[in-house]
Amino acid sequence: MVASGDEAPYYLPLSDEIEVFLAAFEQRLPVLLKGPTGCGKTRFVEHMSWRIYGDDNLVRNTVNQPLTTVSCHEDLTATDLLGRYLLHDESTSWQDGPLTSAVRHGGICYLDEIVEARKDTTVLIHSLTDHRRILPIDKTNELLEAHPDFLLVISYNPGYQSILKDLKPSTRQRFVSLQFDYPTEEREAEIIRVESGIDQKNARILAKVGVHIRNLREHGFEEGVSTRLLVYTGSLMRQGIKPRRAANAALIHALSDDPEVQQAIADIVDVVWP
Repeated sequence: MVASGDEAPYYLPLSDEIEVFLAAFEQRLPVLLKGPTGCGKTRFVEHMSWRIYGDDNLVRNTVNQPLTTVSCHEDLTATDLLGRYLLHDESTSWQDGPLTSAVRHGGICYLDEIVEARKDTTVLIHSLTDHRRILPIDKTNELLEAHPDFLLVISYNPGYQSILKDLKPSTRQRFVSLQFDYPTEEREAEIIRVESGIDQKNARILAKVGVHIRNLREHGFEEGVSTRLLVYTGSLMRQGIKPRRAANAALIHALSDDPEVQQAIADIVDVVWP
């Protein structure tokens, strides 16, 4: 996925993450984002890409593809990232993968949920995350030096991953790390209001619902509810869907298939909503 556009993606800072990211970019230090699902990691990267390569244009050279996002999964191979030879008629030609293209031309390459990828896939980024900033491509016998405006960003959710899928220290210690979490109730209400377009009162109620759902530890509901789903609920309400029905569609049944958990969430909605 490539991000573009003239308008800055909305992002409400929780701390000094923008300043730290900009400082890391100035030194071309790779960045690791850690935090639960739906807390704003991807939106943060989109926002920073716009600030660096967009209207603020903090780099001298224009980058045509400022942000390339790769959603990692267990079937993602090194070839998927690096590229492959493609057959055209009776000849073959090399096609850069998303990582190779970003390294060659500049921009941010964002590997989302990096631990979901195969181990041989994560190893290949090591040479990009130290003073060398190179990418070996064995199939083309190429040792590709990173573009001056290239930056590698990865993310994962340490609370969700199992021990078998944890990020190795040899990889984690190559990155500047930024810790993300769900925003405070007040800030989350503001995000919901802006993103969904609902009024401030209902945005505050949705934020309160989110806080209570995340407290459902006794039900084994460790992950909590993402800000994204709260925004979805508000968006449905803005289109005229009644609050309880919107919550049923975007929260209760979206969060769990367990009847007990669903009932616990439904009880929260019924109690918090006036």
